[in-house]
Amino acid sequence: MLWLIVAISAYFFFALAFLGDKVVLSGSPKPKLYIFYIGILNLLLLFLIPFAEFHFPSYQTLVWIILEAIVYVIGLYTLFVAIEKFEVTRVTTVIGAIQPLLILLFTWLFFKGQIITNGNILAFMLLFVGSILISVQRGFKVKTKSIMLILLSALMFSLDYIFSKFVFLDLQFLEGLIWMRIFSFFLILLFLFSKDLRVDLTTKGNNLNKKTGVIFILTQASGGLATILQNFAIYLAPVAYLALVNSLRGTQYVFVFIVTIFMSYFFPKVIKEDISKKVILQKFFAILLIFIGLAILVNN
Repeated sequence: MLWLIVAISAYFFFALAFLGDKVVLSGSPKPKLYIFYIGILNLLLLFLIPFAEFHFPSYQTLVWIILEAIVYVIGLYTLFVAIEKFEVTRVTTVIGAIQPLLILLFTWLFFKGQIITNGNILAFMLLFVGSILISVQRGFKVKTKSIMLILLSALMFSLDYIFSKFVFLDLQFLEGLIWMRIFSFFLILLFLFSKDLRVDLTTKGNNLNKKTGVIFILTQASGGLATILQNFAIYLAPVAYLALVNSLRGTQYVFVFIVTIFMSYFFPKVIKEDISKKVILQKFFAILLIFIGLAILVNN
């Protein structure tokens, strides 16, 4: 089950990227500017072309590539707009709770009812419940006006899983990934038609300062590696396991919790986590559910 190891590795680097985003997005940059920088960094994947059997995809696969690029960019934009307006933890928690269910539904719809075994369904439920428990904080509330943004982001990222799988069913991993990121880059260039973005790019105060810039680069390096690993997990996993790949996000929250506990003790000015006995008990129970779910997956 190589896809399981790859997926968990991806969520480790997503955890590091999550913490970096939390620092960077506490101030500037703005969502369009942030996504534009991500689009530029995506071009680094072009250096992988010599290692891929690169050729022009079939027209049918090209449609899936374009659709993936569209939902990927919309998903990013709605995510960062939501994070700008609301707390990053709350936004990602709700998306993390909704997305596995949407992927399970879309897998059933797009792939003609392919299902997973009873044991893996149990693992899915344990990972799902564990993910919610470990990420929900005391006094957790989601404002009504944020729901549409968050739902749209979850919907787009769920479709991204499905469309990516269609691409990988026809193309080798590196080839498919490079094509998807090339088209997402071209879509991100459309943001240049926004006057706000052009002003942000030319206004010194809206760009990254040196300290934030370093954090941003490290965050995107971690997020970029995480995205590559996540796509590789999608490439490796059977169609029926796509929802399980996403439900493993609970391991990301485990990594985030461990790092934030460490930071809370030694660097409380950077990141501060509620570490009361009640919270520790909640997190411990959630981690237990996640590890039981992982154990079931490994033994199935």
